[in-house]
Amino acid sequence: MKKLFVLLLFCFISGVSLAQVKAFDKLELNYSQENYKLVYRRANRLMDNPEYDYSQLPLYYKSISLFQLSMSDRWSSRQSFTVDAAKEAYTLFLKHPDSRKIIAAHSFEISALKQDLQGYLEELKRLNKKKEFDTYRTVLVELFDKIPAIEPVSSESLPGLLSGLDGSTRGNVIKTASQFLGVPYVWAGESPTGFDCSGFTSYVMKQNGKAIPRTAAEQFEASKKIKDKQAEKGDLVFFSNGSRISHVGMIVSEKGKPLVMIHASSSKGIVLTELEKSTYWMSRLAGFGTFMY
Repeated sequence: MKKLFVLLLFCFISGVSLAQVKAFDKLELNYSQENYKLVYRRANRLMDNPEYDYSQLPLYYKSISLFQLSMSDRWSSRQSFTVDAAKEAYTLFLKHPDSRKIIAAHSFEISALKQDLQGYLEELKRLNKKKEFDTYRTVLVELFDKIPAIEPVSSESLPGLLSGLDGSTRGNVIKTASQFLGVPYVWAGESPTGFDCSGFTSYVMKQNGKAIPRTAAEQFEASKKIKDKQAEKGDLVFFSNGSRISHVGMIVSEKGKPLVMIHASSSKGIVLTELEKSTYWMSRLAGFGTFMY
């Protein structure tokens, strides 16, 4: 009887542990699927359940989902998904001794969140929303300054894509774009002294006689949508954080070849990036558009 009791107890504990892991796995999965509101709600439920008091993961996911929701006009305008609430939750999380271990284990999520916040900061500056800009800039400096940036995935062979270009419109567009490799990233920049993502694409297109809208979201809306297999030199590729278009780059690879873009990286300036080798960019791919018509 004693052995049976021990066996049943072991099975019960194992079942509870498995359920706990599944609960956390769901948070991670839903966050990767950009279901931030669902993550926020589930994290709150787990935090209210004493069974999960041993872990800070629910608080971690609550805070990072709040940051994502605070950047969405759709949610923040209707509910209390404010950056202040996100900052408060994340600051509380950082006070726990396990926070460093969790951040190390979820380094990609944190670096990606930092990239999203930087992109949103760029948008706020361009829209001249000084109060919001100052708030988010403070958040980045105080809470995410030591978080490493998402590094572009590139190789020494990539510049070869920019050689031997013909005199076609597409060839000339890429020739113009390639002149700015290494130019630094600048908030709201739209000149050869420094670019942000959409400032770069709009400047390059303008130099080739094509006036396009200024922001990434506007460029996405105005472009003729194409499929990934149709994308080629001079076409644009757009990215989203789940609630808005947050980044744009320009394709430099041939149609049907592995996708490579030239774009303004917030950490490296104008660079070439192999899309299909970047988990970050592929997970945020929103679509392709062209103005080559």
